[in-house]
Amino acid sequence: MPSSPTIPADLDYDLPLEAIAQTPLPQRDEARLLVDEAGAIAHRRVSDLPELLGPGDVVVVNDTRVLPARLRMRRATGGAVEVLLLHERDDGDWEALVRPSRRLRPGEVVAPDAAGAEASVEIRDDLGEGRRVVRVRTGGQPLLKVLDEMGAVPLPPYITAGIADPERYQTVYGRRPLSAAAPTAGLHFTGELLGRVRDAGAEVVAVELAVGLDTFRPVTAERLDDHDMHTEQYNVPADVQQALDRAERVVAVGTTVVRCLEAWAATGEASGRTSLFIRRPYAWRVVDGLMTNFHLPRSTLLCLLDAFIGPRWRTLYAAALEHGYRFLSFGDAMFVTRSETVSASGGAS
Repeated sequence: MPSSPTIPADLDYDLPLEAIAQTPLPQRDEARLLVDEAGAIAHRRVSDLPELLGPGDVVVVNDTRVLPARLRMRRATGGAVEVLLLHERDDGDWEALVRPSRRLRPGEVVAPDAAGAEASVEIRDDLGEGRRVVRVRTGGQPLLKVLDEMGAVPLPPYITAGIADPERYQTVYGRRPLSAAAPTAGLHFTGELLGRVRDAGAEVVAVELAVGLDTFRPVTAERLDDHDMHTEQYNVPADVQQALDRAERVVAVGTTVVRCLEAWAATGEASGRTSLFIRRPYAWRVVDGLMTNFHLPRSTLLCLLDAFIGPRWRTLYAAALEHGYRFLSFGDAMFVTRSETVSASGGAS
């Protein structure tokens, strides 16, 4: 097997702009599903997923909702500022992506672009790479109410067409608003499809991982060893742990679920924050099957897929591009099972 990826170029591939899905399909589960089992590729639909599952399977989803965390603000001088809240810190401040970060001094307060809104944001410490500590001043109102009034769902930067219905960037089973981006593999599910998965004999359980900055950004370090993986909040409830213990096969819906489950297994901590960077060689502890969308070149998500199935991802991605699959958040999906060859090749990272 080829050596493990060591530099971002090892995770590169040619992604034509026309392959990037700009809008969701009218019906969620009509997305295409590239299935790779036992080295054979099949072209199916997400609606066929129950045929791939059965008794003994535990299907795990991430039921976080996307926060309306993109705030359009203005400086006292009138200049536009965008604040994207990433995660809340223990002291009540937030880590955020701020543009233009370099022009904003610590202590500067920016006000909402929308007239009549009372909230404001104080810009604080500079964390580098456009990240700042910020304090959201809500005027005594609950934060979620303020965000609902003045915030927007933060679509990825490669989606340029906008979205008519913001709920299409939420899963149908989403519960707590925690994430800065959608767990996109879950966008394909409908209530009816979840029912058919259960009818097939599989158990469906939910965990939480608050999707953060690494979903938005490719790896920019010269070597993967130097990549700074940002932490994300996760939680694996006790009843889910019990379901995983009795599972014959654990199927993760999306890479966020993979990181959540493997962080729990690696640390023994059911909740907390994780900076786990999954890359080859990796000693898999929990996940056996993975349903996931197609990822950006040079991304940590693609690195995780490489750790799961090895360099065969290149064959699958080439087949998907050849057959006109739609890529990234609003695109199609794939279903893969873990390569025992990859698993046997190395220890934890």
